[in-house]
Amino acid sequence: MDVFIEGTVLGLSLAFLFGFGPAFFALIQTGIYRGLLPGILLAFGIFLNDLLIVTISIFGATSIMSNFQNFSNIGIIGGVLLIIFGIVTYLKKTEVEDAETNNDIKTPHGLIYIAKGFLLNAVNPFVWIFWISIIVGITARFNADSTKLIIFFSGTLSVVLLTDVIKTFAASKFRSIVTHKFLILINKIAGIGISGFGIFLIIRTIFHF
Repeated sequence: MDVFIEGTVLGLSLAFLFGFGPAFFALIQTGIYRGLLPGILLAFGIFLNDLLIVTISIFGATSIMSNFQNFSNIGIIGGVLLIIFGIVTYLKKTEVEDAETNNDIKTPHGLIYIAKGFLLNAVNPFVWIFWISIIVGITARFNADSTKLIIFFSGTLSVVLLTDVIKTFAASKFRSIVTHKFLILINKIAGIGISGFGIFLIIRTIFHF
């Protein structure tokens, strides 16, 4: 249970710091312009892709790392990748579509939203790099224990999905505050937070606490 709780803590961190890429902004825009249910379906599509990436990465990482004795070096590499990714996130420019320019008044089928969320996540290479960086570090920490990794990331992904739904709800209810400047601020906070998590992962890997 402690492992699951640790995973939920990571999920909460990612939920508020995962402010990058087209999928995140599509989630906000869908909540604003389409409403809660389409946003939930989009969030579910993003979740399915996250689940696929994490599953592939876990089994790949445990298979590769079972041949390594020095897990500390792998954890440090994961932390460095997260720091780099955080810097990219901090510097990334964002843009939200204006309501006036959104002339598509037809409501797509629910499966379209799920597919859109899945594909937007899948085609973003930074999403893969981000998850792989985290998984490499966590795999090193748990010495490639598959059971602990599954429990840990079950907690992480559950919280990420739940908070994505909450974000959609907030976007649908508080449209006036979701401005271009607001999203830029979110991106900068996200970049700092991701880099901070990378630093923390390196420190924890080196000192084993």
